[in-house]
This record gives sequence, structure tokens and C-alpha cells, in this order.
Amino acid sequence: MLAIRCSTTRQYCLPILLASLFITGCSTTTTQSFNVVKDSKVETSLIAVGADFSKYDRLDAEEMGIFFPADAAPSVQDQERIRQIFREAFLSRLDGYEVVQGQDGPTTLRVQATLVDFRNASAKDIMSVRRELRDMAKPGVLMFLMELKDSRTGDVLARAADSAAAPTFSTSAGVPTDWTAVEEAAAHWAGLFRQFVDENLNK
Repeated sequence: MLAIRCSTTRQYCLPILLASLFITGCSTTTTQSFNVVKDSKVETSLIAVGADFSKYDRLDAEEMGIFFPADAAPSVQDQERIRQIFREAFLSRLDGYEVVQGQDGPTTLRVQATLVDFRNASAKDIMSVRRELRDMAKPGVLMFLMELKDSRTGDVLARAADSAAAPTFSTSAGVPTDWTAVEEAAAHWAGLFRQFVDENLNK
């Protein structure tokens, strides 16, 4: 497998109304190596060199991060509904796994999902996203990303990205959110993520 270099942001400042995966100021970074997974069900699948998933037996699902361009963002209410739809879709596909909330532990794997909409993003919008996500999310598309982290160290053990689904979000008063398409996209990505977790946690 091909090894590539990525940076893992350890500390970062939060902009107002942006999810915790995005930075606007200075940060302290370390360098981490990843292997590209071939024949993955998702468009991009990366596993950290030396990652050992054998000790993990539970998942801690964090709140999903959402990024929309400053001038093309749905209402706060719509964004909360999007988060809820995705959370319910993903939790419904994690049967067989013990799912905890806010519980760090030696056998707990933290799951961080992020929805990045670059379809109407400016260069300034794109640069507000941390380096790892800029490297994976393609300009002009909507990308769903997932990170698996050790709950104690915060080390990223795996990343996955996919842009196969692209529902319409309400970016203006005349453009309503297509909630059926959002639910279908959430179900699609939840299924892909379940396969991704199964492949790596040997379920």
C-alpha cells in the first residue's frame, strides 16, 4: 500500500457557528503517516501506519461537524435537523457494537463525522477548514468524512471520505432543503461507514 503524509491538528481555535473540526488561528501539529486502502467501498480510505484496532470494543460517536460556505449556509434549525438525521441513521446501523457517549477509555474508539459542502465555497471558505479536510474534500463537491480516533490520545487511526451523494440544502429563501434526499444520503453513508468499521474492527 502507498504511504502518504498527513497532519493531525491537536489544538485549534473555534470560529463562531463552525463545527469543532475547523480552525481559524494558529495550531500545533504533528505529522502522521497513513496507508491508502485499496478496493475500499468509499472513495478515499486511509489507515494510520501501525494502527491496531484489536483492542477496541466500543464506539463513542461525537456530534457531527458541518461546514457550509459563509454565503450559502442553511439556517441553524436546518443544520440541527441535518445533524439529527445523520446521527439517527448512523446509530441505527451500529447494531452489534457497544455505543457510549462521552466516555474515554482504553478500549473506546471515538468516531467523528463531518459534512463539508464545497459546492459554493470561495477560496477563503476552503482555507478556513483544517489541512486534513482540505486535502480530502474536493473543491466544488459535497463530501462526507469520517475519522476514527483513540479516545484517550486523540490519535487519528483512520479516515474515510465519500462524495457519492449530494442532497440539496436550503442556501437561500427560494431553495428548500430536500429532506428526502438528506435522509437517503445519510442512509447511504451510514451503510458505507458500517462496512468501513466492520473491515477495520474485524466484526
